[in-house]
Amino acid sequence: MDPQKLNQSQDITQYLGIKKITRKIRKDDGLNIPKDNDWVIEEEAIALIYNGISHAVMMATPCDLLDFAIGFSLSENIIRQPSDIVDHKIIHTEQGVEIELSISSRQFSALKHKRRSLLGNSGCGLCGVESLAQTIKARKKLPLTEIIDFQVVRHALAQFRQQQILNQKTGSVHAAAYCSKRTGNIMAIREDVGRHNALDKLLGSLAKQKEQLTNHKDKQGFILVSSRASYEMVDKTLAAGIDHLVSISAATSKAITWAQQHHLHLIGFASRQRHITYTNY
Repeated sequence: MDPQKLNQSQDITQYLGIKKITRKIRKDDGLNIPKDNDWVIEEEAIALIYNGISHAVMMATPCDLLDFAIGFSLSENIIRQPSDIVDHKIIHTEQGVEIELSISSRQFSALKHKRRSLLGNSGCGLCGVESLAQTIKARKKLPLTEIIDFQVVRHALAQFRQQQILNQKTGSVHAAAYCSKRTGNIMAIREDVGRHNALDKLLGSLAKQKEQLTNHKDKQGFILVSSRASYEMVDKTLAAGIDHLVSISAATSKAITWAQQHHLHLIGFASRQRHITYTNY
C-alpha cells in the first residue's frame, strides 16, 4: 500500500512498518499521568541475499522492501538497472526479513569481487567497508543545470510533512521525496527508520517507474530528505542521475565537496522561509 493513497479514515495498520504496541505506556506531562497504547515504528533486520550469498544485513522498516532492494543494489553498483534482478523472494522469519535476489551472472561475478560484508544499523552509511579506497565510488559528473526556484522548494516543503504518514503516527521516521522541478509537487515518497534506507526505497521506486517518468511532463525532479545531507546521501543521489538534493538539515563537508565535484546542486536548512545553497550557485 502506498502511504500517499492513505487518508485519515483508513486503518493505518494495513500498512506494513507500523503497529500499536500492546503493552501500556506512561505519558508524563507534569500534571496527569495516564496510561495508554501508542504507535511505534517497526525496525527489523533485513538481509539482502544475492544468488544465495548474504551480502548485507541492515536495520530497517519492513515495508516497500522490493523498492529498498532495488535502490540499494543500484546505489552500490551491484546492478545497472532493475531488470538485472531476474527474480526475488521476500521471506519473513522470527529473526527478521530475508530478501532473496537472483541477479544476472555478469553482475554477480562483479559482486563477488567486492567482498563487502555489510552489517549496518539504521543510521549506517559506510558500514562493512574494508578500506578507505572503497568509500569513494566512481561517479560521472552531471550536466550543468540551473538551480531550482526558491518557491518550488517552498511548495514541496509545504506538502512534505503531511505526506509522511508513518512519521505523523510515530515521530521516529525519516522520509525521502521526489518532487517536480516545475511545480514542487511531490510525486513519490518513501519512509524508513533509517535515512539511507528511505532514500534507497525512493530511488528503487523511481527506477521501477523510469519509463512512466520519462513520458511525464514533470519528469525532471529533485530529491527532498528529512535528514542531514551526508556524503552517502549525495552519492546515492548522484548514482540515480538526479542533480538536486534538498535537505531540511545541514550538509557535511564531504557531502559539499562531492556534490561540487559532480555538479550536484546541494541545498540545506530548507524551510518555507529560507534555505542555504552550498554548491553550483
